[in-house]
Order: sequence, then structure tokens, then C-alpha cells
Amino acid sequence: MNRAGMDRADPNRVDAITLTGLRAWAFHGVLEHERANGQFFLIDVTVHLSLREAGTGDELAATIDYGELAEQIVRAVERDPVDLIETVAERVAAVVLEHPPALLVEVVVHKPNAPIAVPFDDVSVTIIRGRGA
Repeated sequence: MNRAGMDRADPNRVDAITLTGLRAWAFHGVLEHERANGQFFLIDVTVHLSLREAGTGDELAATIDYGELAEQIVRAVERDPVDLIETVAERVAAVVLEHPPALLVEVVVHKPNAPIAVPFDDVSVTIIRGRGA
């Protein structure tokens, strides 16, 4: 197995890129007013990958461009309204895992203005997906 393959297989060598608080305006929700008016969604993403090659070689091509990834995530959240934030989270995970260096991704989708009748700070769902999972 080559060195890159060893890095990918060894869980002690898995690193992370984290994007926190990405903001997207979208029209997801079960209720009619959510679809008509829209609301902000906040997205946190942690991508697990090996950063060894990028860190030692100082090459962007050996990692994931987090600026580009952030734009892709926001576009994915803002398109095609769905009922559930669970569906939005799956969509985001799929976008991240399209990047070959990504081994595993944790996605948190926050819906801070969810239609809940009692006082609350936030509602979120969290999923963890890997290649083939």
C-alpha cells in the first residue's frame, strides 16, 4: 500500500477541516409559511481527511479548498425546497463526499427560527456519513 493509502486507512492520522455557522436563506419546511417566506439555516460541517500531504507540501490540490466547499454547501442548502432538515443534511453530506480527500463528514443543520410554540434557542439535526455509508 502506498503512503497516501496508509494515511487514509490509519484512523490515528485523520485530520479535519471545520466550517462553522455557514448561513443560507432557504424555503425548507413542512408548513406553508416556511415555504412562502423562507428563513435562515445555519450549517456546521467537519470534514475528516488526511492533511499530511497538504501540510508538508503546501499544496492546495492535496486538500479541499474550504472557500469553494463553503459556496457549494450554501448553494446545496438554498436549492430545491424540501420538508425536512434531515434531507438538507443528507444533501450537504453528499456534496462534501464528492471531494476525493473527504473520508467522513459530520453535518449539523440548525433551524433557529423553527415553528415551535415554546421558547427555544435552536433546533438542529446532526448526521455523520462516510464513503459508502
